[in-house]
Amino acid sequence: MLDGVVAAIVVLLVGAGVLIILGPRNVVRRIASLRRPNKIAALFEPRRPREVMPSALNPKTQRVLVAAARLATWMRGHGHEEVAREIRSAAARMTGNEPAGLYALQTTLRRIRVVNISDSPSQERLKALVAELRTAVQDRFEQLELLPFRRP
Repeated sequence: MLDGVVAAIVVLLVGAGVLIILGPRNVVRRIASLRRPNKIAALFEPRRPREVMPSALNPKTQRVLVAAARLATWMRGHGHEEVAREIRSAAARMTGNEPAGLYALQTTLRRIRVVNISDSPSQERLKALVAELRTAVQDRFEQLELLPFRRP
């Protein structure tokens, strides 16, 4: 019986010594980290994909994207949903494959020539937006040294 009491006292003294050496805050953190069963469940769940930061775009590419967004917004506001969708998809393609996006924008710009608006101020605004986008696309074509941008 005396041996059991002595063993219990030794265990308590050794435990108290370890607590003092580690410090009370560190011990509380270690005990709290032991009681987390959700970490085990998290091991079996698929990881969330990392969000990839888009690379910094060339200023002329940004100019093309801004001009495309302006024209697409204007076209959508005036009831030309399909053309606006094509412009937006071509602009989105530029972030992954810039030459393919530029060629898609070029093709879409050719289709816009067919669009005719009865209101003359709206027609002038359309021409200005198309000219802005065409100039931006042509500048980027030249900078990337792609096949020349043919004027219609």
